[in-house]
Amino acid sequence: MEDYAPVQVDEAMQQDVIHLVRLAISEDLDRAMDWTTVCLIPPEIRGGCQIVSRQSGIVSGLAVLPWVIAEFDADIELKVLCDDKDRIESGTVLAKLSGNVRDLLTSERVILNLLSRMCGIATLTDRYVASLRGTRSKLYDTRKTTPGWRRLEKYAVRCGGGRNHRMGLYDGFLIKDNHLALASHHAAPLEIAGAVERAIRWRGTQVENMTAPRIVEVEVDSLAQLERVLPVGPDIVLVDNFSLDDLVQAVEMRDRLAPGVELEASGNVRIDTIAAIAKAGVERISCGALTHQATSLDLGLDWYDSFAREHSAT
Repeated sequence: MEDYAPVQVDEAMQQDVIHLVRLAISEDLDRAMDWTTVCLIPPEIRGGCQIVSRQSGIVSGLAVLPWVIAEFDADIELKVLCDDKDRIESGTVLAKLSGNVRDLLTSERVILNLLSRMCGIATLTDRYVASLRGTRSKLYDTRKTTPGWRRLEKYAVRCGGGRNHRMGLYDGFLIKDNHLALASHHAAPLEIAGAVERAIRWRGTQVENMTAPRIVEVEVDSLAQLERVLPVGPDIVLVDNFSLDDLVQAVEMRDRLAPGVELEASGNVRIDTIAAIAKAGVERISCGALTHQATSLDLGLDWYDSFAREHSAT
């Protein structure tokens, strides 16, 4: 079955990074300057530092770091020592930065904030993925992302071994209760199976206009709803907040009525529940916690031990 498109390190992501870094620069410098650095550090001083992890985890964000530095218009050379998706231990050096010390100090916090956030999401995702080993289930993210950060956060999920659900509202059809309730309020009552049929027909008329995967997915909150929509043939049925017993019954019903339809479990998905959900036999599990509950990985910027000696010698 066609799946949602994975997030790529591409021009669209570069534009997001540029917007975020410009906002971050505005937050830190406003229309002024780094007064402390300008006061204490002569403009000609050059040095080197390294980004060091204080925790074990999964790397994410190094691929976009050149765009961050470029947006600062900084006199900084970057040497990347790890790859995104790498598993690291505490004390691992991710990258080395060298150049004008004023530029290094001024860009330090933005660089660390971005990398720490992305590494934290990748690390949490890796923990969830580990709980799925030996099952048929694959882990997907959601749209519960930080505004402006969606591509970066979804890329971090990929670095941790997860998969990307739809990028936005433009990316396929996902029929939910609110769509049915509001559509019925302003027109003739719209039953869930009829809504799926309408989406499938409408998709057929819009193929040339749809650049994203043309997936029709519908959310159900009961076995009765599931039984009504399966014969219509959506690509995916999102079984929301089902108990474990109901998930097992849902898989059995799907296998009997529409074996080509994939089931996606959502709701109450936590690190301590995901393994049991997967054992019910669903193909997909979507989890908002990957992005909205992730804790940033502790990264630091350490000056080279030799920097003081090198500077004094010059």
